[in-house]
Amino acid sequence: MSWLKEVIGTEKAIIAMLHLQAMPGDPYYDKNKGMKYVIEKAKEDLDALQDGGVDAIMFSNEFSLPYLTKVNTETVAAMARVIGELMPNIDVPYGVNVLWDPQASLDLAAAVDAKFIREIFTGVYASDFGLWNTHCGEVVRHQRSIGAENVKLLFNIVPEAAKYLADRDIRQIAKSTVFNCKPDALCVSGLTAGSPTDMSTLKEVKEEVPETVVFANTGCRKETIARLLEIADGAVVATTFKYDGKFENQVDRRRVKEFMDVVRSVR
Repeated sequence: MSWLKEVIGTEKAIIAMLHLQAMPGDPYYDKNKGMKYVIEKAKEDLDALQDGGVDAIMFSNEFSLPYLTKVNTETVAAMARVIGELMPNIDVPYGVNVLWDPQASLDLAAAVDAKFIREIFTGVYASDFGLWNTHCGEVVRHQRSIGAENVKLLFNIVPEAAKYLADRDIRQIAKSTVFNCKPDALCVSGLTAGSPTDMSTLKEVKEEVPETVVFANTGCRKETIARLLEIADGAVVATTFKYDGKFENQVDRRRVKEFMDVVRSVR
């Protein structure tokens, strides 16, 4: 049995992303509407996701585009405020994802008692955000130093909008990542948020590291989730839960419920 049952309460878990609106310091932050608007929209999405029956929620600064790989203090502060104000209304296990900064994600997790984070922990990439390097050893040492050793680390091993500088086979990546870094889970993604996770890639990863939790990380839909869960231990889901299945929209509780009905039938 994996840690999913203990931490999230079920196997074949669905972690729903809750995308926070642009915040102070972000290029597209609406200064006129301010943080009150960010919190209102987050509360609406939280209610829709929980009413729809998701197993867990991951808060992320998805609209901080274009992303930084070393996040500024104001982003972590703003996210902590939003989650802190929502805490009385959160009824499911939750994690955080400060894009794309593992140490900042851990700092936020420690501050708000999050159960897990998802990040790019390993590898060197050519990406839309420039040359993207990682320092997993530093991150894990930081995790221990701030008392966050119980926070589960979800490793995204197929980063969105990026490619390994040197071509590496996905099986090799999965095997060496598990050996060297002891991830709590591996996440397999498509090209961008909402892009389908490649079924064959997912299968290769799970076959290579059968003892490690593997998530389908992008592009899960009501029509495909049953097949994905035949391979994966769970899924991280966002875009398909939104009105008209569009990334920029808010969460549609009807779409969430229909999706989770399929998941429950599989389980």
